[in-house]
Amino acid sequence: MNTNKFQKLINNKFLFRLYLLKKLPLAFIAGLRVKELSNEQAIVTVKYGWLTQNPFQSIYFACLSMAAEMSTGLLALNAIYGSQPPVSMLIIKNQALYHKKAVGTITFVCSDGKLLNDAINKAKISGESMQVDASTIGTDQEGVIVAEFTFTWSLKVKNKTY
Repeated sequence: MNTNKFQKLINNKFLFRLYLLKKLPLAFIAGLRVKELSNEQAIVTVKYGWLTQNPFQSIYFACLSMAAEMSTGLLALNAIYGSQPPVSMLIIKNQALYHKKAVGTITFVCSDGKLLNDAINKAKISGESMQVDASTIGTDQEGVIVAEFTFTWSLKVKNKTY
């Protein structure tokens, strides 16, 4: 695995914006930002603004979900980047709890990198699909929890097609 190359891409603000524009245009438009990506943790922010608002003067839940999912998904992508054999990933379930109105900048932190990496390694060894729950917590600028998300990822070695 060449996770350092992936981390350099994601942690470079300019290259990451290009990546979003190409692969996740709605995340680009919503202004999602990666503050950190390591093997263990991903930190993603979303800011309240005209493009992310709902009629109640807070961040629309779909924008919160997008940032939350990215904080878990980047850790999985980091673990499978350049992987041999290649591994596919898919969300099969998500749960969310909303605690407070989301205004300002909301920061999602997922620290389940080891959990995702272990599941990916098990999938490679067994050849079976693995399911893993990755959790992320969104806080506002004061550190107050705004939302909690859990995404269930299905991880499976890709079938070879000739």
